[in-house]
Amino acid sequence: MAEDAIKVVEENVPVAIRPHLAILVPAIIGAFVLGLFTWGASEIYEAVSKNDDLALLDQPVLDAMVASRTGWLNTLIGGYTHIGGPIVSPIIAIIVVVIMCRVWRSWLPATLMVAAALGSLTVTFVGKDVIDRVRPPFEFAIAPFESTPAFPSGHALNAVVVGGIIAYLLYRHFEARSARIITVVLAVVYAVTMGASRVYLGHHWLTDVMTGWLLGGAWLAVIITTHIVVTAVLERRHGSDEITPPEPGDQDSAV
Repeated sequence: MAEDAIKVVEENVPVAIRPHLAILVPAIIGAFVLGLFTWGASEIYEAVSKNDDLALLDQPVLDAMVASRTGWLNTLIGGYTHIGGPIVSPIIAIIVVVIMCRVWRSWLPATLMVAAALGSLTVTFVGKDVIDRVRPPFEFAIAPFESTPAFPSGHALNAVVVGGIIAYLLYRHFEARSARIITVVLAVVYAVTMGASRVYLGHHWLTDVMTGWLLGGAWLAVIITTHIVVTAVLERRHGSDEITPPEPGDQDSAV
């Protein structure tokens, strides 16, 4: 698909316009995704604050999760959710980034991950502190219990951001289409299952998780779009530097 798009551009877009498109197109797409996801998160917040619309699904979904619990599944999901927690997740991210930096001999993985993590943590803490939503009652939850504010789900938000950055870096590195598809699918599955685990365990409402996904996707769009646009600008400048006009004296001697 990417190869077909490149071919269409090469056949229909003038060479002089291509560098501008390399900057404008990612910026427009990123702005659209950011706006869409932010709007979605604001709509969910409004529903939560008024306790209507989508928020009406919170209790029925939680009840369904409670009814589906079994001993072995509780243990499995309880262990799995720790992967996206505030201790294990940073450790995994650091290990993966260090390996990428050493193998690829590049600071890009570290730069993107630090920027992504700082934004992700800021959105999580500010959202929880400002909205201060109460988590589901302990009677619906599986220990260990959590008492910090619920909205948005930090596990869901960070799973999208951290998993998304790693997937983006691997996507750029891999050339095989199958490897790229698998990378994206695994990142999506990780984010979805991590968020779902929070509802299953009774640690979050459905709307907490959905908002975490949307805000995480919005911040991920900012990071990826910024990197793509900056890269395009730098490449354009590098290309213009290589094309230096001849000196006046050289023109005269050539004549």
